[in-house]
Amino acid sequence: MNSIRSFIAIPMDPEVCRATVRLIDRIREPGDGIKWVPTDNLHLTLKFLGDVHNTEVPRVCEIIRAVCADFEPFELRFAGTGGLPALSRARVIYAGVDDASGSLTRMVMDLEKQLADLGFKPEPRDYKPHLTLGRAKSRRASEEVVRRIEDEMDVELGNMSVTEVQMIASFLDKHGPTYQVMDTVEL
Repeated sequence: MNSIRSFIAIPMDPEVCRATVRLIDRIREPGDGIKWVPTDNLHLTLKFLGDVHNTEVPRVCEIIRAVCADFEPFELRFAGTGGLPALSRARVIYAGVDDASGSLTRMVMDLEKQLADLGFKPEPRDYKPHLTLGRAKSRRASEEVVRRIEDEMDVELGNMSVTEVQMIASFLDKHGPTYQVMDTVEL
């Protein structure tokens, strides 16, 4: 039985990606206890699927295509910083995503519903659009990291037009995850 660790994501616009890398470089400190997302792995996650049996991958891709057929390209604005579940006890450090049209949130809700019908467990929390920058290696980010995140709360990273969604395979090794695009669906 072969399974592929998978997720559904929106690839990042190169300009927003460069601004995000500059932000991470300002926040990052050696030995800060954060596993920062490598430049090549920056993406906007819509749904983490976990292990998907290779025979289910085509059906998941069909669902992505069906959901995306209902959407025209839309704009997102990337600005601000924060932490989840809260900045004071951040396990995930993120850049904010402004979904003014509501398209991103609707797309995630549609994917959740369609994938639940296929047997994928729905996310128990409401979707909060965010771009993950890093994850705390321990229970939470240090006070020093939190202070540096607070210093960047007004950062503007830019706007991008969402024109495609990808199904991505994630392969873990000792250096961290590497990603391979399995399918790209244009809006």
